[in-house]
Amino acid sequence: MFTLIKNGYLYAPEALGKKDILIAGNKIVAIGKDLSAPMLVECETIDANGKIVTPGLIDQHVHLTGGGGEGGLSTRTPSVKFSSLIQAGLTTVVGVLGTDGTTRSPRDLYAKAMGLRDEGITTFFHTGSYQVPTVTITGSIRDDLIFVNPVVGVKMAIADHRGSFPTTDELMRVISDVRMGGMLAGKKGILHMHMGDLPNPLEQVEEIIARGIPRHHFSPTHVARNKTLFADAINFAKAGAHIDITSGGSCAFGEPAEAVIAALESGVDPKHLTVSSDGNGSLPKFDEGGNMVAITAAPVNANAMLLPELIERGVSPEIALGMMTANVAKSVGIKKGEISVGSDADVCIFNEDYTLSSVIAMGKTLIHGGEQRVIGNFE
Repeated sequence: MFTLIKNGYLYAPEALGKKDILIAGNKIVAIGKDLSAPMLVECETIDANGKIVTPGLIDQHVHLTGGGGEGGLSTRTPSVKFSSLIQAGLTTVVGVLGTDGTTRSPRDLYAKAMGLRDEGITTFFHTGSYQVPTVTITGSIRDDLIFVNPVVGVKMAIADHRGSFPTTDELMRVISDVRMGGMLAGKKGILHMHMGDLPNPLEQVEEIIARGIPRHHFSPTHVARNKTLFADAINFAKAGAHIDITSGGSCAFGEPAEAVIAALESGVDPKHLTVSSDGNGSLPKFDEGGNMVAITAAPVNANAMLLPELIERGVSPEIALGMMTANVAKSVGIKKGEISVGSDADVCIFNEDYTLSSVIAMGKTLIHGGEQRVIGNFE
């Protein structure tokens, strides 16, 4: 099956101007002007004139099986639906657990990830949750990375009152397993760190880096939670690592767009910035005594909502899109996030106002002209 996208303005995510894109199977096979499909083959043509064509969006922090539970079992958020993901322009997601690594497990995440792959989008996940020792599928961080295909790293809470407060040596052993498991599996291997509100959030990490663990194995998220953490994260990014700003959660800047702009104005290389939604994760509020007083769930489409806002505020489309595509792929260590000959055929087509028009994932058109063609099971 061939698909030909005609006359769209292409951000790959760098601006390439008006181009046609030819898709064969699940790969992009040609990019240029005045392209046509091979003779005598079935080909769907999508007219993208006046529209914007981009890589499919990537979200590296989605609670695919749900999050929450801080207020008891009735406050657990539900599993994410396939339709919610594709309607957010997502063609690749990375699943995570949250506070609860007991009633929810990496095995649940594995099942959900493989189910979403069957339904039509590329899915990975992190083993572990907030606590140490790390909850895994095989009983070993290294074995999970080596033997479980969708596992790309480990999730852990750092400097958070709901975490396990690992010693520096304990944290060192975790990141060593992540590094070695990744090396043996041919994966980057990352420690995806939920950053909390407690003081000196990156102190242990910097000590471990000083001992010889490369900085690129650490992936801090929720870094705009408070101004002190944000300042430390800016320095972390300037030293060469990626930092992740949450589009759907708490933000000390009032709104995530302001945090992104503050990071850019601080001199951080834009390629070291990523954005994730925290989609379907719980957003509890605690009083001064540490008691939960309210809880909501982060929206899965937070990145798609942030994109036009960033552009309206003067962030270039190349930079804004990069934070949701190519930069994320590099941070996680996956071959995604760009439109080039030979790359996976993951494509979003936006209207001029950056509302979503069409989504193609691995060469299959899931949404076309705002109409959803593929529905997940039980939806």
